Amino acid sequence: MESPASLVTQFEFFRFRFHFRAIDPVYFPAGKSGNVIRGALGMVLRDTASPAAYARLFEPGSGLGKAPSGLADWPRPFVLRAGSLDGRAIDTGEPFCFDVHVFDLRSPVLAYFREAFAAFGAQGIGPGHGRVSLERVEQLNLDDGADEVGRPPLVLNLAPDLDPDAATVERVRVRFLTPTELKSGGALTKRPEFAVLFGRLRDRVSTLRALYGAGALEVDFRELGERAARIRMGHCQLQWEKVERKSGRTGQTHPLGGFTGEAEYEGSLGEFLPWLRAARWVGVGRQTVWGKGDVRVIA
Repeated sequence: MESPASLVTQFEFFRFRFHFRAIDPVYFPAGKSGNVIRGALGMVLRDTASPAAYARLFEPGSGLGKAPSGLADWPRPFVLRAGSLDGRAIDTGEPFCFDVHVFDLRSPVLAYFREAFAAFGAQGIGPGHGRVSLERVEQLNLDDGADEVGRPPLVLNLAPDLDPDAATVERVRVRFLTPTELKSGGALTKRPEFAVLFGRLRDRVSTLRALYGAGALEVDFRELGERAARIRMGHCQLQWEKVERKSGRTGQTHPLGGFTGEAEYEGSLGEFLPWLRAARWVGVGRQTVWGKGDVRVIA
């Protein structure tokens, strides 16, 4: 029988930072910066990328192969990290930036993002369609340091920490920085019970790796789920954010909100720490592509 250390428990991804300068004043509505960028990106990609590339980034699952467990709605192979722009008014000449985490290791997608974001200069973004200029792209490491573009992907090890002290971790505080929505049994949950939080995160990481990375993770989902169910929630302080967006294509209104705040968990948490930390990079819950479900572990 293989030891846990020999199993496939790594998750790989790229982290890019796009730096811009405003040609016109640009405004990002509160709670909607990720959605504004995502909408402009989608429209530009329709014109700049091939139909196959557009489908892979924005309509995954359309003839790209069989998904794990027959998954019908594939997660998109990237997430935006633009929360620092929420509610900001960018003056003419002022620089700004946001991050994109890319999970597609099988197809080089940076060129598509670079070309599309450069085209923002002509189309403009935000309610006033302010023009911007793409100045440079950085590839970041896990510590926010800049690496040379073209470096290998970042690697997250999801196996239990080798630090012997990790086995004694019995209390963790989790901070939900951006609105988060978790589903359980087909319905949205009001509180992030640990079994639900971990279950959604485990499934997301595994699915992203199976679809866009090196293949399925070799972990025992059932046993992990059973141990996660024994973790108790202690203090929990949440606020509900209500934000909506209106689709320019259909005219329909869609919710973008969810809960923010903190929750404390108690129990044998050592083996779950790497998974909880991964939520910072991949997001957890619904609409992660816009930046929802950005989580930090405060231990």
